[in-house]
Amino acid sequence: MSTVFLGTSEFAATILTRLAGSDAHRPALVLTRPDRPRGRGRQLASPPVATRARALGIPLEQPASVNDPGARELIARAGHAVGGELAGQGGAQTVIVCAFGALIKEPLLSEHEILNVHPSLLPRWRGAAPIERAIMAGDSQTGVSIIHLTAGLDSGPVCLTASEAIRLDDTYGSLSARLAEIGGELLLRALEDAPAFLEQAEQGVTYAEKIGPEDRLLDPARPAAEAERVVRALHPHIGARVALPDGALLGVHRAALLGAEQPARAGAGAAGVTERDGRLLLDCSPGELELLEVQPPGGRAMDGASYLRGHSPPGRR
Repeated sequence: MSTVFLGTSEFAATILTRLAGSDAHRPALVLTRPDRPRGRGRQLASPPVATRARALGIPLEQPASVNDPGARELIARAGHAVGGELAGQGGAQTVIVCAFGALIKEPLLSEHEILNVHPSLLPRWRGAAPIERAIMAGDSQTGVSIIHLTAGLDSGPVCLTASEAIRLDDTYGSLSARLAEIGGELLLRALEDAPAFLEQAEQGVTYAEKIGPEDRLLDPARPAAEAERVVRALHPHIGARVALPDGALLGVHRAALLGAEQPARAGAGAAGVTERDGRLLLDCSPGELELLEVQPPGGRAMDGASYLRGHSPPGRR
C-alpha cells in the first residue's frame, strides 16, 4: 500500500521510523514544515521529522503550505510512483498525519484517505497539546487514537484506540515516548486490518489548547500539586518558569512536591520563591515545591543549591 507521511515533531518522527520499518507501508514521501530559526542564536534548524526522513533515506519535501496545489501534486505523484494503477486514481492510497502542526484543508482532505495518529483517548483532549494537558490535569490515564481526518478539530471517526497509564513521575518526555511506540503499532494495525470507524461520543469532549506563555508560568497563588504537574508536563521540550521578585523569569526543569496542603508561609519572596536550609523553594497556596533544577535567564541549567550559591537568595525563612 502506498503511503505519504505528514508530521513535524519528535513524536511524529518516532511514528515515521516505525512506519518506515514496514516493507508494505514504507512512505513514498515525507512532508514536513519548513526549517525555522531556533535557540538563542536563532539559527535555521530542521524539524525532527525532516532529520529522521533524511536518515531513513525517504524523499522529503518542506512546502510552505501542504494545501497549496504544488504540495498536493507532490502527494499525488508519490502515489502514482509507488502504487501504479492502484494509486493512480487518487494519488497515494493513504496519507498519514501525525503532529503536523498545520491544518489540512479541502480539497486535500477529500483527495485521499487520511489517517491521523492522535495521542489521547478521544474525545478527551482534542487539539494541539494533548499530552501536556493530560499531565497538567492530573489524569490517571491517556492513550492513542487512530482517526479518519476530517475538517473538524480531531473530531473524525475512530478505528483503533489503546490506553496508557500516566505515572506519578511521568514527564512529557517519558509519556510521549511510550505513546509514540503505542501509536506506531496501532497505525500498522489500522493499515493492515482496515478496522471499521466509529463516530466519537458527544460526551466527554475536552480541548488541549496550544501551550502559551501563561501556561508556562508557575503561579504561587495556585496549589503546589498543580505547579508540580506543570513542571513535568513541560519537560524537556518547553519548560516551566517562575517569576522572581525582581521580575526575571527563572526556568524550572525539575521540581518535587514537599507538602501539598500547608498554607504559604509568611516571609516568602514577592513571587513566592524562598530559600531554606540551602534549598530553593516555591511557596504555594496551598503547598510547597522544591525547585530541583533551574535555569536563570541566559544561563545554563543547574541544581537549586548551585543557583543559590551564585545568586542572592530571593527570600529566606
